[in-house]
Parts: sequence; C-alpha cells; structure tokens
Amino acid sequence: QVKLVESGGGVVHAGGSLRRSCIASGFEFSGYAMSWYRQAPGKKRELVAGLRRADGDIEYGDAVKGRFTIDRDDAQNTVYLQMNLLKPDDTAVYYCHAWNYGPLIYWGQGTQVTVSE
Repeated sequence: QVKLVESGGGVVHAGGSLRRSCIASGFEFSGYAMSWYRQAPGKKRELVAGLRRADGDIEYGDAVKGRFTIDRDDAQNTVYLQMNLLKPDDTAVYYCHAWNYGPLIYWGQGTQVTVSE
C-alpha cells in the first residue's frame, strides 16, 4: 500500500520558519522524483519545489526561490521542505508528490500551513 505521510504543518508568524517532512512507503522511493505542491483558497495548485532522483536536479517555484529548500534522504524514504522567511502569501495546503517519470503519481494527504501577519 502506497503512503505519503506528511508532518510539520501548522501556524507561524510572518518571518518564521517551518520544516515539513513526508515519509513514503509502499514504493521504491529512490526511483521517484519527489516534489512539494501547494494550493491556496481560490487558486490553482502550484509547484513549490521538486527534486529529481538521479542527478539531484532541483526546481523551485518563483515565489519561494531563496527562501525554501527541498532535500531528501533515500535511506529514510523521506523528503523535506525547509521553509524560511515565511510570508502570509505562503498560506496554503501543502502536498507531498511522488512521480516515477512514467504513469505513476502519488499524493500526500495535504497539510495546512498558515502564516499570520
């Protein structure tokens, strides 16, 4: 059974930090590109950060560049998202995402992050 279990969401003041974790099970984690997406109320889901498996190529959404960092620990089947200098505009539901470069895509359950003024 495939699972992506997220943790580390919550409420934080503007300028603060959060570290998100996503623990994967039920598939070969090292063979998947891992990403974080987010969706704010009334907006489309957007890419926050993505990390490929083999070459470590990383992509960040324009809104988070220089503030957020994605990394992964294949030994622990875990992908992380370090979020610094948080802004109210970062308020959204954040989703962990796994893709095998083919037809298989998995989503985490989504976790709310709220940044207050």
